[in-house]
Amino acid sequence: MGIESFKLEAGDISFVGHDFSRPECVLAQADGTLWVSDNRGGVTQRDPGGRQTLIGSLKGSPNGIAMTRDGALLVANMETCCLEKLNRDGVSSVLHDASPGAVNFVLADPTADRIWITISTRKKEIGHAARNPQGDGSILLMQNGQVSVAAEGINFTNEVRVDRAGRFLYAAETALGRILRFPIKADGSLGASEVFGPANLFAGALVDGIAFDSEGNVWITEISRNSLHVLTPEGVHHCVFEDAKGKAWKLPTSIAFGGPDLKTAYVGSLVMKQLATFRVPVAGEKMVHWEVIS
Repeated sequence: MGIESFKLEAGDISFVGHDFSRPECVLAQADGTLWVSDNRGGVTQRDPGGRQTLIGSLKGSPNGIAMTRDGALLVANMETCCLEKLNRDGVSSVLHDASPGAVNFVLADPTADRIWITISTRKKEIGHAARNPQGDGSILLMQNGQVSVAAEGINFTNEVRVDRAGRFLYAAETALGRILRFPIKADGSLGASEVFGPANLFAGALVDGIAFDSEGNVWITEISRNSLHVLTPEGVHHCVFEDAKGKAWKLPTSIAFGGPDLKTAYVGSLVMKQLATFRVPVAGEKMVHWEVIS
């Protein structure tokens, strides 16, 4: 089945896990372990047998999470405006304070020794900024122990991903309902952005999470209509699923690929207590954390 003909039905969606609290971001590993952001303290680890363990005692609103090659957990905290490092024993430390910027997401670059951090807005009313373009979002680059501003002027920066070749950084621009991409220069700095795909997925769209599959398609979660979309490598847009009334799922956020064949998708949420899961026709792209020992 070609990706442009793939459609998800409500009956295809099942759920995994229990009692998550604001499971906005999901990481999946080769052994079946899932890592889920959790605003009760940091991150919940769900092992292959289904046992769940809450790690950390972070304050604020843990949002995007990442895992580095050495197994460290990184947590983007929107409320404290900090990027925090969370050890498996629950001990945490602040890696970068971006006050007053809402730190939304963090990505361990799969192609280089870099960390990308997104700042959604510098306004206090984060929800308002997500729906009303402010132009005060940015992307930070952390490398060689230093943090620099890589891009500015974004309308609520959300998740970012780097393509397999390391040529472009893709960013979800929530308030304008579209995907931007930036060329990555040899030193890690970013060139001028361009819109990838349509100018917006549809009028009023609020894009949130993005992820690559192994064929270079960009999967996108969208929260205003509880929908799921795909952009092909050529930027052709395809709506996979829409649930405007929220009967199947509500406020879908980060999407991750797992399972033995990387064809099981897991989707987080701002409000649900479980992760949505379903099968996809194309394997996901392996992330930095895929084979890190859990």
